[in-house]
Amino acid sequence: MDSLNSDFQAGQTKGQAQEKTNQFMDKASSAAQSAKESCQETGQQIMAKAQGAADTIKSKVGTNK
Repeated sequence: MDSLNSDFQAGQTKGQAQEKTNQFMDKASSAAQSAKESCQETGQQIMAKAQGAADTIKSKVGTNK
């Protein structure tokens, strides 16, 4: 009976460890996705500012026709 109880407890411990690992991986994946989206938004903002600056220069020089 002790062996059966030990096997049961080992199985429970393994299951709990797997669940914690899955939760950690989900959090890491969410953090990575958030960082990716943040970088994409920053890149889009930089591109928009650069385009605005280019348009301003073109209009000052007179090539924006």
